Amino acid sequence: MDDPVFKGFFVLVGYIIISIPFVEWPGSVIRTNLDPFVKASVFLFFVALFVDTERRLKVFLFIFVGCQVFRVLEPLYLNVTSGYWGSSTYLSSKEFANRLAGAPADVINPNELGFVIATAVPFLHYLLWPLGWKSKALYLLLMPLLLYALILTMSRGGFIALLVVAFFVFKESKKKFRLIVVGILAAILAFSVMTPVQKERYLSLIDRDAEGGASAEGRIRGMVNEFKLGMTRPIFGHGLGTTPEAKVHKLGSRQASHNLYAEVLIELGVVGFLIFMAFLSKIIKKLFFVRSSFSKLNMDSLDFYARLNKALITLFWMYAVYSINYWGLSQYYWYLFAGLVIAFSNLALKNVSGKSYDSSSVESCHYDSKFRLANKVRNRNY
Repeated sequence: MDDPVFKGFFVLVGYIIISIPFVEWPGSVIRTNLDPFVKASVFLFFVALFVDTERRLKVFLFIFVGCQVFRVLEPLYLNVTSGYWGSSTYLSSKEFANRLAGAPADVINPNELGFVIATAVPFLHYLLWPLGWKSKALYLLLMPLLLYALILTMSRGGFIALLVVAFFVFKESKKKFRLIVVGILAAILAFSVMTPVQKERYLSLIDRDAEGGASAEGRIRGMVNEFKLGMTRPIFGHGLGTTPEAKVHKLGSRQASHNLYAEVLIELGVVGFLIFMAFLSKIIKKLFFVRSSFSKLNMDSLDFYARLNKALITLFWMYAVYSINYWGLSQYYWYLFAGLVIAFSNLALKNVSGKSYDSSSVESCHYDSKFRLANKVRNRNY
């Protein structure tokens, strides 16, 4: 519990509780909105406290990443075999275009499915590709399926999140030219399998005249309005989970926030916003500290903990960017990630200290043997 990430979270929880009497709708916080926050934040404790051995860490990663991949492959399989889509979007031509969402029993829309894909990719890349040919074969099998599913979601936020992941993979790679070639080929192949509507949807990120450009522009205006809404009660905010309520009363539409940072400002005010950002900064500082500990020991780049550290750093920045287009104060993903970082760093630093001890022991044995040899030579000469 002395971990800086835990302390940052406890400060956030303490502020939420203390500020309840001063928010605009304290009754909504107590009656309705504390429960989802508790259910989301329990993932931090679950992962940080129970994942306490390397075996448990690997089992957790296998289950978590495996479940995310299955959440993508199931609707993709249904789409290929039975024409399942799960969602649609309205076009300016007064028609609807199909979009792939989660499976019928799942709860995620197309944008959230894109988020799941972008979450799984860093783990697959860093934990599978550096291993043997079987892992490489599995990687090469899964990646095209995930990318094709992303195309079918038409999720611009998921596409941007994947670009963030690709940037960090490129930044860490020693074979940059090869990655550029692979990226160009993948882009050409992806564009060739897209329908005209899908092409227009992704081009709307840079071309406001393309189909979907108006909705992208509207999303930006909506984010600006949310930040303005947050500044109507800048100190304590409207209350945990009250973003839809605040938007109904002051903007005329009941919607979840399209921006995590605006959501935090609306619900917790400037003070809560700074506390939440400090909580996130403690997470990335811990990952950077582990990375610097690895570099001092010159650990093998293929070491499990070193590879997982790269995956988590990449995932952090992907989450940070994706949160511009996604809510999350009472969603699970930041808290599960924080718990994973705590568990990982504890095990990784034990691994580092063990290697440091082993190397110092080897060095001391080396000097001890040299000392004994010198004594034998001295005694013989004497």
